Amino acid sequence: MEQPDLMSIVKRSLSLDARIEVPASWDEYEHVQEFLDNLGTKYPRLWYDSTRQIATVVAAPTPLHGYIAGDLVTSLANCCDRIMERGGVSEDIRRRVSAATDVTQYSEAAHGLTIREWDGALGYLGDDKEMKSMVAFEVGVSQSYRSLQEAISWCVCALHCHLGISMCLNEGPRGARPAIKYYANKQQVEEAVQQANYELSVQLQHNPYGPLVRNGVTWFGMLEQVIIETFRCEDENCPPDTLLNPTQSFVFIRDGQSWPEDIPPNLREVVLSDCVPSYVLSGHEILESPVNFFQKSWVEEKISSLILETAVKRFRKKCVARRTT
Repeated sequence: MEQPDLMSIVKRSLSLDARIEVPASWDEYEHVQEFLDNLGTKYPRLWYDSTRQIATVVAAPTPLHGYIAGDLVTSLANCCDRIMERGGVSEDIRRRVSAATDVTQYSEAAHGLTIREWDGALGYLGDDKEMKSMVAFEVGVSQSYRSLQEAISWCVCALHCHLGISMCLNEGPRGARPAIKYYANKQQVEEAVQQANYELSVQLQHNPYGPLVRNGVTWFGMLEQVIIETFRCEDENCPPDTLLNPTQSFVFIRDGQSWPEDIPPNLREVVLSDCVPSYVLSGHEILESPVNFFQKSWVEEKISSLILETAVKRFRKKCVARRTT
C-alpha cells in the first residue's frame, strides 16, 4: 500500500497527542508548512529532521501532556528562585531565569535545518541578550520510548542543554474508537458532557490511574507505567544525533498503581548549577544545592486529575449538535 504523503496527513483528523513520521524532502516540508501557516491554526504542527529527511506531524496535546510539562518546568524555576533568594543572589540575576513551554528550536545539519519543539525549557538570559538553554523537558504520552529518548537526547547534544528530563506515560489500549453521537442541540451536548464528567469522576475515586469506562467505551485506558528520567552528556563535542542513555531512572506508576519506589525530590542529581550558569554565581556557596522540584505525591495527584480531563475531552469530541436550518 502506498504511504500517504505529508500534505494528506496534515489534512486528516488526528487523535490527540498523535505524532506521525513521514519521509519528506526539505522542499516538501516547506510547501506543507506554508499551507499550515496560511491555514492559521495552531495544530497540527510540523517538525523536520534534516539528517533523516523525516517530517513529523504533531497533533494537539492531551491535557495530560501539556499541563505536566508546564508544571514540571515551572516547579523547577520556582525552586531555583527560592534557593537563590535564600543565598542572597540579586533580584536581577534571579529574574534572568525563565521557564517556557512549546519552544521551537532550529539546528543546522548536513541536509538543512532540523526543526522541532521542546515541551518545556529552563533558560538563562545572558548579558548578550541571548537565552542560554539550561534544562530541557520532554513529556511523552503513549509515545514510543525510543522516540522520547531521541527527542531529549537532541536537546542535550544538539542544543547543548546542561540537563534533559523526560517523563514517559504509557496509556493502555482503549479498544475500538466510538462513533460520533448526534444531539438535537448544544444544550443536550453540554448535559451529556456534564453527566459523563460526573460518572467518570466517580470511577476515578477507585481507579485514580484508569481505566475510565462509560457505556462500554474506554475513554482513558489504564496508565500502565510512568517513568521520569534524567539525561546528560559529558562530551561537549558529541554528535548532535547521539542517543543518550538515562543517568537516573525512576518508575512511580505501574499497572494503574502508585509504585512504592522512593524518588529523591531532586531526582538524585539536579543541582542549581544545572539551571544557572556557574559563572553567574561565582562567589556564592549554593552552586551544588539540590533543586528539590519533584514531589511524587503532588505529581501523582495532578496526573490523576488530568486523566479525567483527557477522558472528558475525548468524550466531548464525539458529541455533535445537529445543525438547524
